[in-house]
Amino acid sequence: MLTVKNVITNEDVVAKTLKEKIEKHQAKIGVIGLGYVGLPLAVEKGKVGFPVLGFDINPARVDRVNAADNYIGDVKDEDLKAMIDKGLLQATTDFSRLAECDVVIICVPTPLTITRDPDISYIQASTEEIRKCLRPGQIITLESTTYPGTTEQVILPLLEKTGLKVGQDFFLAFSPERVDPGNKRFTTKNTSKVVGGMTPYCLEIAYGLYNQTISNVVPVSSPAAAELTKVFENTYRAVNIAMVNELMMLCDRMGIDIWEVVEAAGTKPFGIQTFYPGPGVGGHCIPIDPFYLTWKAREYDFHTRFIELAGEINVEVSYYVINKVMRALNSVNKSLKDSNIFVLGVAYKKDIDDMRESPALKIIELLRKQGANIVYHDPYIPVIEPHGGSTIHLESVPLTDAALADADTVLILTDHTDVDYERVVEKAKLVVDTRNATKNVLRNREKIAKI
Repeated sequence: MLTVKNVITNEDVVAKTLKEKIEKHQAKIGVIGLGYVGLPLAVEKGKVGFPVLGFDINPARVDRVNAADNYIGDVKDEDLKAMIDKGLLQATTDFSRLAECDVVIICVPTPLTITRDPDISYIQASTEEIRKCLRPGQIITLESTTYPGTTEQVILPLLEKTGLKVGQDFFLAFSPERVDPGNKRFTTKNTSKVVGGMTPYCLEIAYGLYNQTISNVVPVSSPAAAELTKVFENTYRAVNIAMVNELMMLCDRMGIDIWEVVEAAGTKPFGIQTFYPGPGVGGHCIPIDPFYLTWKAREYDFHTRFIELAGEINVEVSYYVINKVMRALNSVNKSLKDSNIFVLGVAYKKDIDDMRESPALKIIELLRKQGANIVYHDPYIPVIEPHGGSTIHLESVPLTDAALADADTVLILTDHTDVDYERVVEKAKLVVDTRNATKNVLRNREKIAKI
């Protein structure tokens, strides 16, 4: 809480004024980046009455927001339309309007470079735009996943070039996004939020900001602690997925069904959390975040061997899938070269339209290099465009009986719910299933090769 002092300083006045504006929902909130993190956040803030201004460098995305044309699965169409109709949310490409905002939340991508080093160029560019408009009485929070130290070592020096001081004139915090695209149970509102501030006032104001729209806010001692919390969460998942992927490859040699083992182990009511094998790891976090941590660790002359080994295994598993396809084709006297492969699903996980870092992209590239002919079907991804180092350009084809029958093998890489796998197996000559999607298929199981 803001404490009463014998002498009221300008720092106290600035902090108290901003805090009161937030508590009364009078603070204008700016959200930089209107993607999978930014747009749901902007809508949640608008739903409780905050005026929200969204910023994006993509004019088409800005136009869609202003037209209430939703493009994010985790946002309800009616919620976006209501916010636009009420005038509580609008979007712009004009970053000079950041001066209007009392709160600025950065939600931009943090990918890896081609050498697997952190790329924080979007964070830096956003901070430069904020710096041009920075004024007393603003709080800046970063939500983009990054390495520990980014808020203090990158953002803070840029903002203090204005001559304004953190904790006195403006406030700065880090609060990592925890978005799980497609998760119907845990949303922006009911997922706990970790927050760390540069100063006690920074933490208090940031806590109050997020507490308006999120059920449980968890304060930590510093932005660096919050940054490491986020990286740890996803490194934990990457390491455990790597362990079960390695077990999958061992089970293949032993002739044991890995899915049976994992599901049986998961019945234990304590001491285990279930992770499932697959064709690799994908998404905006798990394939990337561990590399942020290993990169930062080198600054301290520390080698994160365990984490890097997990990364190697999760890359290796994509090559294992290629080998599995080759073996399946060999079993019916077919070679991989010139074979027709129908890839079923390219999103990084089921029932979403997100293919960032999807293992399907790498697997398709590898199959093509081996001379295979590839078509794909994904009800959520109508076209694959070259991006992020991938050169693939393909359009989704209809899931017809003829397309299934013409393929030498159907390769299931994403287990979308609305696919009739009984029909897939019935019409296909051969099926390689990397997701256990055919678990409940009872007939024609001799056609199925599971990883």
